Amino acid sequence: MTDREIEEIYQIVKDYHEKYLEKYGVKLPKLRHANNSYVKDALVLIYLARFYPNTVSVTKSELTEFIRQFYPKTNDVQQARHLGAQKGWFISAGGRDNVHVKKSGEYRLITFERPYPHFKGHRIESANNWMKIKQQYGNRCATCGSEEGKKNFHYPNTITKLQKAHIDSTKPLIEGNIIPQCQKCNRAYRNFWVFDERGRVRSIANPFIIKKCNEKVKKGIYKILYNEFKGENPGE
Repeated sequence: MTDREIEEIYQIVKDYHEKYLEKYGVKLPKLRHANNSYVKDALVLIYLARFYPNTVSVTKSELTEFIRQFYPKTNDVQQARHLGAQKGWFISAGGRDNVHVKKSGEYRLITFERPYPHFKGHRIESANNWMKIKQQYGNRCATCGSEEGKKNFHYPNTITKLQKAHIDSTKPLIEGNIIPQCQKCNRAYRNFWVFDERGRVRSIANPFIIKKCNEKVKKGIYKILYNEFKGENPGE
């Protein structure tokens, strides 16, 4: 993809953002950094938007290879997932129950005319005391205990890198709502759970996690909620 093509597609993304998404709090990434290098988030959006509105599914491997043209040392591209549920762009990640993308490990831009479903309008904020937060946890993942810079407890071939993770993903990622998680835990738990300050699950953040349960658990949850709401129609 040439620089001209990148700039042309970015302009399309920008136009749609201004018309449809800015009002919902979806943030448009800059195209370039101060040193004139491309911003990874912008590159991922551009790659997914190449044939808009006739978008296609793209594998994580394809995205990674594209990003490596600009950042050769990139190991694994996570921007597509973060741009979706966390930042509000309607990018769907593949899964068995996904109506847009069935194959796991694939992503597809669905539309620029509405934000990601259930997007709360919050945006990722930088935590001024990120180093202090990590130190409070002994520079370890709050969930699995893996220490930053050392082998991951459960994935010994992986060196642990701590990432800012939500305590409650329905609220902004700001100080007071951040725990450190290794890249493996942060990726696995996504935005489905609410944690306590010790990294333990204490509630559900996204009701769609129920669709991943087996039939016995689904029926049990249904029975509990049916009794609690006395059979009330959820649409009323």
